[in-house]
Amino acid sequence: MKISIFTTLLALLTLSALGADQWKLSVSGNQRYLQHDDGRPFFWLGDTGWLLAHKLNRREICLYLDDCQRNEMNVVQVQVITGDGKEPNWRKMDFIVREAEQRGIYIAMVAVWGSQVKSGNMTAERAAEYGRFLARRYAHHPNIIWLMGGDIQGDIHPEVWDSLALNIKRIDQQHLMTFHPRGRTFSAKWFNNREWMDFNMFQSGHRRYNQRGNDKAYPIPEGTEEDNYQYVDSCLRYRPLRPVLDGEPSYENIPQGLHDTKEPKWQAADVRRYAYWSVFAGSCGHTYGNNEIMQFVGETETEGAYGADGTQKSWRQALQDPGRRQMKHLKHLMELFPIDEIRPAQQLIMNNGKGHERVAACRGNRFALIYNYCNLDYMVDFSLFDCPQLSIYTMNPVTGVFNYFGNVSNIPMSMLSEVENGKTDDEVIIVIDASAKEMRERLPIAK
Repeated sequence: MKISIFTTLLALLTLSALGADQWKLSVSGNQRYLQHDDGRPFFWLGDTGWLLAHKLNRREICLYLDDCQRNEMNVVQVQVITGDGKEPNWRKMDFIVREAEQRGIYIAMVAVWGSQVKSGNMTAERAAEYGRFLARRYAHHPNIIWLMGGDIQGDIHPEVWDSLALNIKRIDQQHLMTFHPRGRTFSAKWFNNREWMDFNMFQSGHRRYNQRGNDKAYPIPEGTEEDNYQYVDSCLRYRPLRPVLDGEPSYENIPQGLHDTKEPKWQAADVRRYAYWSVFAGSCGHTYGNNEIMQFVGETETEGAYGADGTQKSWRQALQDPGRRQMKHLKHLMELFPIDEIRPAQQLIMNNGKGHERVAACRGNRFALIYNYCNLDYMVDFSLFDCPQLSIYTMNPVTGVFNYFGNVSNIPMSMLSEVENGKTDDEVIIVIDASAKEMRERLPIAK
């Protein structure tokens, strides 16, 4: 691995032309979210483009990044050294970083997939050299986020991750760093107190309720496999407090449980549920995933891929999947409100259900957001608001359309579903102090 002087000079010129301040990310003062260097909140809306550097040519890379930009995804998570030890074409990796920058997208580099560490192929000594190489090559690009790990528990050769992370950080103090863990685990368990850790990440995984498999050490109770908000709760209990997000929930169109093609596949409604549950629980953003896109399945590829059953879509076809196109509505919603105020507020929901019937809630000083996945009737304790009148709005998470519902008093009140009970037709309720005119006027209500 040799660094090109020309590549370094080009990166420096690019950084100088655009200005680093608009790209540099940091952790907010309250340690709950990410922000730009000028203090503007940064809502992470990611995609898992794991094999982007290994399976697509340059024209296809641009096509994919264009689609990410259209869907307002601002982070793409990419494997560098894959699980089978393949290094990328480094010039192609450079191309990906530059093209992503032109589209306002960060590349979250998983430096080496965890299986290479587990097998012993990546030692602490090799990781130190490799970390220095990566930092020298990419530290001057503004749109880099470093991901240690790669689907692995942090207690497997932690000395390798420390060596890799510290050697990157010794050269590159400008870019954020986290750890992508194994399914149903979270980075805070192993690395929350590390000096190189900037924010936490968990992988809620791909299993439905009661698909425990052979896992014995769940951090959440059995039978709650889909309750990804529990990982947020767990991470936010660690000190020092750090921002957290779900870096790999269930992928759209992947079999439930991951490996058995006879199982039903996760659909758009499922990926919406994971996103809203996680963010309303306190996540600083969310990463979407798609079965065909994360592995860039070709038009004629029907074997060797998760869920490949002879009817597999290609990655190009999957770009049109509805869940992928709906994630931006969550980003739009969260950017309407002061993110520094937002906290989980489950106490607002008085008769909450279990499983899919759980209603999620978060709030700020003069507003609240409520997500009802099954659209069942539920009670809200509006008396928790210190104002006499509240304005109620709805947002359709499928279309992103907002509507005004009406004003209510600050007393406990039943919120009645507008659709047939039990039908999976999710909805967001927005509650705003009726006197907060400026906040209400931010909502894009059709005139």
